[in-house]
Amino acid sequence: MHQISFLPELDRQLTQKAVEKVFSNYRLYKYLGFEEREAGITAGYELREGGRSNTTSDQTANIAVHNVDSKAAQKAYCERLERSVNRLPSKERFLITERYMGQDSEYITDYNIYCHKFDPPISENTYYKIRWKAFYKLALALDVQVAKSSQDEQIT
Repeated sequence: MHQISFLPELDRQLTQKAVEKVFSNYRLYKYLGFEEREAGITAGYELREGGRSNTTSDQTANIAVHNVDSKAAQKAYCERLERSVNRLPSKERFLITERYMGQDSEYITDYNIYCHKFDPPISENTYYKIRWKAFYKLALALDVQVAKSSQDEQIT
């Protein structure tokens, strides 16, 4: 008898890439800061054919809105990811925070995590199983999952 599952079957490689992209953006937003735009002080000439465009352009207001909204969006992005990671079970949370969320995490390898960070050390296979479980949950929580296509299912 075939069991019905409400959880989607995900494409592992594409989902992993999507989740790793989320962590890459997280590190950029969290540790590099935000570069604010500034108003230009030189006048610019723009040729307008056919008269007025009936739109107003307030450079200073547009820059202020961008600076506030972009900074708030980056902060919300980081907080949402941190909340999702904090809901993971302890081993998954530890693995994700050590490997993907630290300031120097781009330079830490999977080998360093499973051999040196876990106490006692865990096997490579166990590490990848724990990581996939964490990625699966985070992909669903952050809505970056990539479902297997029907063509993939027909091939296997």
